[in-house]
Amino acid sequence: MPFDLSTMTRRSLLLGSAALSATVLLDGSAGRVVAAERKHGGTLTVLLSAEPPTITTIAHTAFNSVFVSAKATEGLLAYDFDLTPKPQLATAWSVSPDGLRYTFTLRQGVKWHDGRDFTADDVAFSIRAIKDVHPRGRSTFGNLAEVQTPDAHTVILILSKPAPYLISAFAAAETPIIPKHLYDGQKVDANPVSNAPVGTGPFVFREWVRGSHIAYERNPNYWDAPKPYVDRLIIRFIPDGAARAAALETGEVQIAPGTPIPLSDVERLKALPNLKFETRGYEYTNSISRIEFNLDKPYFQDVRVRRAFAHAIDRNVIHKVVNYGYGTPIPGPFSVNLKRFYLPDLPIYAFDPARAEKLLDEAGLPRRDGGVRLRLVHDYVPSNESYRRGAEYIKQALGRIGVDVSVRSQDFATYTKRVYTDRDFDFTYNGMSNLFDPTVGVQRLYWSKNFKPGVPFSNGSHYASPEVDGLLEAAAVEVDPDKRVEQFARFQEVIARDVPDIGITTAPDFTIHDRRVRDHTVGADGLSGNLADVYFAAP
Repeated sequence: MPFDLSTMTRRSLLLGSAALSATVLLDGSAGRVVAAERKHGGTLTVLLSAEPPTITTIAHTAFNSVFVSAKATEGLLAYDFDLTPKPQLATAWSVSPDGLRYTFTLRQGVKWHDGRDFTADDVAFSIRAIKDVHPRGRSTFGNLAEVQTPDAHTVILILSKPAPYLISAFAAAETPIIPKHLYDGQKVDANPVSNAPVGTGPFVFREWVRGSHIAYERNPNYWDAPKPYVDRLIIRFIPDGAARAAALETGEVQIAPGTPIPLSDVERLKALPNLKFETRGYEYTNSISRIEFNLDKPYFQDVRVRRAFAHAIDRNVIHKVVNYGYGTPIPGPFSVNLKRFYLPDLPIYAFDPARAEKLLDEAGLPRRDGGVRLRLVHDYVPSNESYRRGAEYIKQALGRIGVDVSVRSQDFATYTKRVYTDRDFDFTYNGMSNLFDPTVGVQRLYWSKNFKPGVPFSNGSHYASPEVDGLLEAAAVEVDPDKRVEQFARFQEVIARDVPDIGITTAPDFTIHDRRVRDHTVGADGLSGNLADVYFAAP
């Protein structure tokens, strides 16, 4: 018999008022039930540190796009903090005992924002498109052989091989469901609807003023009435860290995800009575920082050069000085938060500048005029201040071993085009999400078949290893949990040997919000979710 994962209660007990509802919450510390009054109204302003390159994550997941997509365009499932699935556009789901058949029962009566009915055809179209154009789709849905739609409210995914991670892959920002009638017959990754989305979600897109904001309004016909509670949702872009901190202090914005302020300001803002910090809501992403090499550059094709960089850069300096002690140093490609798979005793290249210099000598890169061995340009991801500060430290560290580094700053769209389309870079300091499972979040970065120029946050290094490909492909279909752990342990060991990148630290992820803003983080995806539950409490 297939097992059903959908037996669960709703969080909300809806009362008979159009303007007022009550939610029953469990206070975990006291073990008691607390009633919190929810009222409709108000405008919630969300702060982002950089403007996303697109609104809908059907073909692009670069950085802040994940914080805007789900407001209009939903997924089949949502997830509790422990990644237990919950209903969203699917109300029930089951997986066959052999792991090759996933059946979803879809919610009835759901309308797209343009009034058309939501059906199984939309889901089938979306999943096929994600397999084709999404940065992680080729690996996430690599075993998908067929999508069946026996009726308007049933979708069946037929797999050629098991995919033990797949039930966790249906969150809105990760696997968005888009309207077939507005995408069919056009290139999905170039369709303008992705930047003026028509979805099923709690908020209806109104405008995108480039360089300023994205505006949504409450969907009065949302299937989960009386949600949403706020009338208007504004997504503001403020690139300057000091200005972001000031906007939060003054109440100009009410909430900001993704470690939105310079870490030097954290303790000061924690002391303010009007603000609170939330560390939950990042269980779905599990981000890390890393240095990634462009292996198409001749000098980085020599592993001795890459190992020299690893010996020259002190992770602890980045952790303690650049990141003010937030996050955790990591020896390889996995976040410590992927507890089952993380290999804590992975061999690392100890901070040893003398050893780094010797390796560069052996690689045929001696010091020449002015003591310079090599001149490189370093592109860092333009998100929070830690990456800029980290880039400056890396420049100094490499300068000590004769590598002259120029740090290049640019906006996010230019950065992603340079690295992933033009491939006009030497090495980069960036952040990546391990996500909820290594097959989804990690495989994309090292699998040779996922070298896809033009697709952001795929295999940007152009790393190709038959051994790694075999390990990743085996783990992607392995149903024995212990064997998967062994496969990913060996994978981490090979990456440590080959050094296509250097793992630095886990991301110090947190959300800052006004104390009046409630129920903004109700699951593992935090502010990447749809914000249908958020409301303003009385002052």
